[in-house]
Amino acid sequence: MTSTLRLIGLTGGIGSGKSTVAHLIAARGIAVMDADQLAREISVPGSPAFNEIAATWPSVIEAPAQLNRRKLGALVFTDAKARARLEAIMHPRIVALANVRAAELARAGHRVAFYEASLLVETGRYRDLDGLVVVDAPEDQRIARVVARDGSTADEVRARISAQQPVAEKRRAATYVIENDGDLDALDAKVNAMLKALSATGPR
Repeated sequence: MTSTLRLIGLTGGIGSGKSTVAHLIAARGIAVMDADQLAREISVPGSPAFNEIAATWPSVIEAPAQLNRRKLGALVFTDAKARARLEAIMHPRIVALANVRAAELARAGHRVAFYEASLLVETGRYRDLDGLVVVDAPEDQRIARVVARDGSTADEVRARISAQQPVAEKRRAATYVIENDGDLDALDAKVNAMLKALSATGPR
């Protein structure tokens, strides 16, 4: 990604456990950038992204000038054109901010960092990175995790899974796949193995 920093992508389908993997990586002192957090930063009230979203979907803006992200997500979930429009608004700005943050990490002396995002393969962004880790799990486990986490029904989770890119396509693009089919201790050991395989031993 830069001459001094290896920026490795981290992705996976809903319920796969990629956020848990991100926490385990961060617990080892390795920097992790979260695309969802970057999205929040670039869409604060008054920002260009916020203003474009407000102009396109006024119904998702609540007083006083607050973006209802849940309502926006529900709106674009079943509408491919709306989803593409939102991605066109958000993704270039997220990438630009991620590049700024990566440069900051490089200047601070970090040798490796991870970039956690859901759409790295769909957008082709993974090609700009120095590797791609895909977290996967059996579908029944993914459904159970999301039901427990969000209070969704199993059918709702299945609909969200079917709306996402097939995980097989993510796996084909992967540098390394973590099979998250056990408990937390097992996942922690697999994170160790992944870091060893990618020679990502620490940030400095």
